[in-house]
Amino acid sequence: MPVHLCRLLAPRPGFPGDMTPAEAALMREHAAYWGGLVERGLAVAFGPVLDPAGVWGLAIVDVPDDATAARLTADDPVIRAGAGFRFETYPMPQAVLRPVPQPT
Repeated sequence: MPVHLCRLLAPRPGFPGDMTPAEAALMREHAAYWGGLVERGLAVAFGPVLDPAGVWGLAIVDVPDDATAARLTADDPVIRAGAGFRFETYPMPQAVLRPVPQPT
């Protein structure tokens, strides 16, 4: 399956330091959404990146195609809410993933 790096960009440079209560609630929905994708095996990892130039969100997805990656990011609650967030999505054609541990 193609792996994609999905980079979530915040609505303004000071985010999350100046997050409003409504945005905090939206971010909880965002985290629950991506946590569900991890549980379903679609997302490999997700979380904030503490870039000195500004915090941004990262999700790595392992999905059948570009369209599925686009659908997953479009369905994120922060995107659906029209709150100023946006994703940049990049395919990783040569990604090497750790094998999924098998039960012993």
